[in-house]
Amino acid sequence: MKLIGGKLDEDEGLQEHGFFYYPVRPTSFVVSDALDPDFPLIYVNSVFEAATGYRADEVLGRNCRFLQFRDPHAQRRHPLVDPMVVFEIRRCLEDGIEFQGELLNFRKDGTPLVNVLKLVPIHGDDGSMTHIIGIQLFSEANIDLNSVSYPVFKQQCYHRSSHHDVNATTYEESSKSDDSDFCGILQLSDEVLAHNILSRLTPRDVASMASVCTRMCELTKNEHLRKMVCQNAWGREVTVKLELSIKLSGWGRLARELTTLEAATWRKMTVAGRVEPSRCNFSACAVGNRLVLFGGEGINMQPMDDTFVLNLEAANPEWRRVKVSASPPGRWGHTLSWLNGSWLVVFGGCGQRGLLNDVFVLDLDAQQPTWREITGEGPPLPRSWHSSCTVDGSKLVVSGGCTDAGVLLSDTFLLDLTKEKPAWREIPSSWSPPSRLGHTMSVYGRTKILMFGGLAKSGSLRLRSCDAYTMDLDEDDPEWRQVATSGFPSIGPPPRLDHVAVSLPCGRIIIFGGSIAGLHSPSQLFLLDPAEEKPGWRILSVPGQPPKFAWGHSTCVVGGTRVLVLGGRTGEEWNLNELHELRLAS
Repeated sequence: MKLIGGKLDEDEGLQEHGFFYYPVRPTSFVVSDALDPDFPLIYVNSVFEAATGYRADEVLGRNCRFLQFRDPHAQRRHPLVDPMVVFEIRRCLEDGIEFQGELLNFRKDGTPLVNVLKLVPIHGDDGSMTHIIGIQLFSEANIDLNSVSYPVFKQQCYHRSSHHDVNATTYEESSKSDDSDFCGILQLSDEVLAHNILSRLTPRDVASMASVCTRMCELTKNEHLRKMVCQNAWGREVTVKLELSIKLSGWGRLARELTTLEAATWRKMTVAGRVEPSRCNFSACAVGNRLVLFGGEGINMQPMDDTFVLNLEAANPEWRRVKVSASPPGRWGHTLSWLNGSWLVVFGGCGQRGLLNDVFVLDLDAQQPTWREITGEGPPLPRSWHSSCTVDGSKLVVSGGCTDAGVLLSDTFLLDLTKEKPAWREIPSSWSPPSRLGHTMSVYGRTKILMFGGLAKSGSLRLRSCDAYTMDLDEDDPEWRQVATSGFPSIGPPPRLDHVAVSLPCGRIIIFGGSIAGLHSPSQLFLLDPAEEKPGWRILSVPGQPPKFAWGHSTCVVGGTRVLVLGGRTGEEWNLNELHELRLAS
């Protein structure tokens, strides 16, 4: 978006953001000053004037909320305007992020309009938000303006009862007498109940509230309320990832399925393309709906340095080699993690000249993708078969692994990649889990880490482990703590290494696969909620075709609701054209 000689270059902005196509349908376009706390309008185009009936000189310098008032002289928004949408707009403006949704507006003459709205923040060179671009599609709204509240509860009690009782009273009349005798909370308005109370509950609690009475049931059906509940419980980043999953199901159904896992199922799929030369001990992760694979161990222990991508949104997904102008040294036994947007980070592993402790990042969507080395001060010891994860989309956490001399490690390091000159920082802990390799680290609750399993040192022995440990990086002095799980020991996962750990949006973690002693099946799924006061393992029974083998570095989580396991192992090779998908939501 550009201001050229005082005139807004509208066509360029609309094409750049790809939201509306101006020549097909007239699009209203406004600009607000984000440096003013009230976000006053500083520009409106002629389409806005024609659609709303307001002249530019009547609205410049005012906040655009006046469109929520049916009368130009009204002192508050119309009760039919959904306060959940208004609240979401306010939150997006405060956080400096995009908003997209529908909102009831009114022309100057009081005619109701549906405003399909997108707000795009514009940032200055110093990163501060300077302007808000508003892109609006107006259409006439077919609604009953005689309703008394925004449409989450449309007097349905009255309509249902009127078929059976000609003397039935309206909801408002009955609520004055019944609610006061029944429960004081029901005397609150729909807006207060939804915005101030229900939106702050967990998805499970909201589902319980829906069974209290008809009014609560109708309130909890509102999609904006359900989205806010999920966002408050799971965080904004998670709900943004899940946006693609709710087009057909809705937030209520998605929350239920991710809470109960009632819809979880395995399915087998085959993809085209070739990852050549063949390899094992590679590392993979998901970037949006794309799977990315880097490196691996080729024939005669040859370290590989190539990058492949599988686009799951394609009609016929196939593996394609990414043409990069520069690549890290070949390696295997490393970790590949997703940072944010289209960025990836690789760390450590075993290369041609021994173990590595270098860091490389890649922007997959760059015009010419290039692996770029990040030189951080005070790096950890070179290692392989370690575990790593990313926190806040910018911090790389590395733990454990094995040195060139075969010594197991127990240290934990953090590298903040947002810094101009990143520096490694060892996280001191008064107590650390036993040294190990082949374990997993999963992020839950935004800043908390769960470590599970691996081949751990036990005295003079090295044994498979089934222990779990947690650390909260948001604490002033983060400490490792062992998770004391409840229930019978036989319920928990058997000791293992090189397994899979999947973080669910609601903070729970699924464990399966890996190297397991005895006759236990690596396809059996185990569930743990580390945030519970007394965490306990659950065994999940999931129908479908599970993989016979599942290795942690070959498994990717896509969109928060899909777990893709790459290939089936045959000896030392992996068939990368065979995928198994664990779908967590229908």
